[in-house]
Amino acid sequence: MRDVRRRTLLSAIGATTAAAGAVGAAGAAGTGPAHAAPGRPGPAAGPHDHRVRQLLDRMTVEEKLGQLQQLPWGWDTGPGGGASEAAAKAEEEARAGRLGSVLSIFGARTTNALQRVAVEESRLGIPLVFGLDVIHGCWTTFPVPLAQAASFDPDVARTDGEVSAAEARSNGVHWTFSPMMDVTHEPRWGRVAESNGEDPYLTAAFAAAKVRGYQGEPGEGGSAAYGARNRVAACAKHFVAYGGAEGGRDYNTVDVSESRLRNLYLPPFKAALEAGAATVMASFNTISGVPAHGNSHTLTDILKKEWGFDGVVVSDWSGVQELIPHGFAEDGAAAARLALDAGVDMEMTSTHLVTYGKKLLREGRIDGRRLDDAVARVLRLKFDLGLFDDPYVDEGDAIHGPTAATREAARKTAARSMVLLKNDDHPAGKGHPGGKGKVLPLQPSVRSLAVVGPFGDSDDLLGTWSFPEAVKKYPSVTVLDAVRRAAPGAKVTYARGVDVEGEDMGGIPEAVAAAKAADVTVVVVGEPPAMSGEAASRSDIGLPGGQEKLVAAVAATGKPFVVVLVNGRPLTMSGWLDAAPAVLEAWHPGLEAGNAIADVLFGEVVPGGKLPVSFPRAVGQIPVHYNHESTGRPYDAGNKYSSKYLDLPPDPQFPFGHGLSYTTFAVGEPRLSRERIAARALREGDTLEVSVSVTNTGDRAGDEVVQLYVHDLTASITQPVRKLRGFRRVTLKPGASRTVRFRIGADDLGFWTNAPDGEFRVEEGAVDLYVGGSSRATAKRRLTIT
Repeated sequence: MRDVRRRTLLSAIGATTAAAGAVGAAGAAGTGPAHAAPGRPGPAAGPHDHRVRQLLDRMTVEEKLGQLQQLPWGWDTGPGGGASEAAAKAEEEARAGRLGSVLSIFGARTTNALQRVAVEESRLGIPLVFGLDVIHGCWTTFPVPLAQAASFDPDVARTDGEVSAAEARSNGVHWTFSPMMDVTHEPRWGRVAESNGEDPYLTAAFAAAKVRGYQGEPGEGGSAAYGARNRVAACAKHFVAYGGAEGGRDYNTVDVSESRLRNLYLPPFKAALEAGAATVMASFNTISGVPAHGNSHTLTDILKKEWGFDGVVVSDWSGVQELIPHGFAEDGAAAARLALDAGVDMEMTSTHLVTYGKKLLREGRIDGRRLDDAVARVLRLKFDLGLFDDPYVDEGDAIHGPTAATREAARKTAARSMVLLKNDDHPAGKGHPGGKGKVLPLQPSVRSLAVVGPFGDSDDLLGTWSFPEAVKKYPSVTVLDAVRRAAPGAKVTYARGVDVEGEDMGGIPEAVAAAKAADVTVVVVGEPPAMSGEAASRSDIGLPGGQEKLVAAVAATGKPFVVVLVNGRPLTMSGWLDAAPAVLEAWHPGLEAGNAIADVLFGEVVPGGKLPVSFPRAVGQIPVHYNHESTGRPYDAGNKYSSKYLDLPPDPQFPFGHGLSYTTFAVGEPRLSRERIAARALREGDTLEVSVSVTNTGDRAGDEVVQLYVHDLTASITQPVRKLRGFRRVTLKPGASRTVRFRIGADDLGFWTNAPDGEFRVEEGAVDLYVGGSSRATAKRRLTIT
């Protein structure tokens, strides 16, 4: 039955047929082939355009509007009804041919069953596309995206994407709502955990890598690789400027200039689309007063016209409906019209396009050619995914859990993402088990070791937006278990000390006793996954509950200890940092959390990660990002009337790009292939090379991330004091050196102005190029642009 039905469908699409089933005034409104409305972009020429046009000719208005509808299935990721009610609604609409997509559905058997309803029982048999929030792993949970960015190795994100795509696609998922590429200077914002931090260049590199991991490389003639059985379509989100939410409150307002929009927030999206991202998701925020879901400047003028994006723009959960409480649309009909006209192609969960679309079309309030354009984009996605050729998955090939290989990948990426924030000498001297006066690395031969803290024995270190079924079936490896395996001859004790939250300090004496009795103590503190991610903004980003008091109590014993942080955002730590001789930022490391942490603690892996976001000294210091602009009165410690706080230094606790190792490195002076270059030559594509020597000056192999920063000294628009324009993670043996080379051009030395139609400038003047191991690098060369 299924094979006959599929052949019939393909035959019908391939035949040249007259338009059938059009109703009312829809024919006059444009139900024929998808042509662009005046001033609107039309679908780019592609391998499936002929089939798309012929299918469009056969569709009724209701069927077209249905293709623009996405309904939830299995669980809620936003406000709405129960899962069973939603599933029944999705099945009903699929049978009627009034549904294009379903989200939050998983499992080969489940997806096949619903797909059969759409393909074998609806009039045209158009397959559904199934979406899921696969953010940093499916069955195999990788570190949260912010942690991945700390690796300064885009292959970490690519590995996550490849493993996640294979696991999800085998279970009927075609489309992931990832990667998120919202640049943010706001650590109070919970979704910083889903981001790649505060820098657009770093974020762009990781966004492109994650897209390639999910989708693969495009084939010959631009054919989509994500039609393969181990790939999924990616979604670049959230478009755009969501990371600038005022006060760090989720869903909040963003007031942004055109230059900041283009220089800070847009570059990662451009990189993702150049990597082939199939879809884009609109953001919840307003952009200078206009909600993103109704913002034609961003969704159409920039995304579809200027960049030529021919994929699908999907709303976020009820984003079209939310145009009403924004005060932008007066009712559902207006919300549908404004969203479609602005450039939204598919409506997630709310149903205003389906409910009001036919009436709006009949009244001429939406353009039939724009409707066809949106439908064509959805159909092309389904063709590219191969759903018209085979809409089902082989239930016998479904992946039901992590494998030894994917666990190893999760372990390696987690360890590669950790950042050693601090590793001072300890008063215990060189004789203690840390060796050479440092607490880290710990020695596997240590005689006794205490693990304390509420996360020391926790199996909930997967992080925000983990796949719900994986959370139930595959919890994270605990630090306690991993430490016991790493030091098999040691006496290892555990004391919780305090709860994650609350004021009960009754367990601290037990933790202190354990620390006193041990050669060294590992204090595992931080925030649970629920404290970061969507709808998890915090006004106080210090350690919650009594965890700071636990650290202070362990410090008071005078014994060596290390603090391991497990968290999804930068934390303030001024209250206890000075007392801690060693601090390891482990983030929320995913499935292999404990093993990866132990690998770094005991030196099996030498830490080489760097911070992708600055850590503030106090909440009142926010924003305190590295890529800020200068003022007319920059900080001057001796001048009261300069830009500063009376009670805090001007710089963050730990800056962007900071990270220590168990060895040491020397980064030399940068060299330029030329010290003068013409602005005109740069605009025409000329480049120059920046090279620098890096040497491992320590006694063990390790990784250094060599970073290149640019500062345009004078420009027609004030420029950041530094902006990252190159990075390279290199592994060096003791005493070894390597020359790292960066190629830079107009993109690195120019900037966007405030012109609303987009103006990119490369201006004459002096540019300082800094190279080093963090954003505080001092070695520099001056380039003159003539």
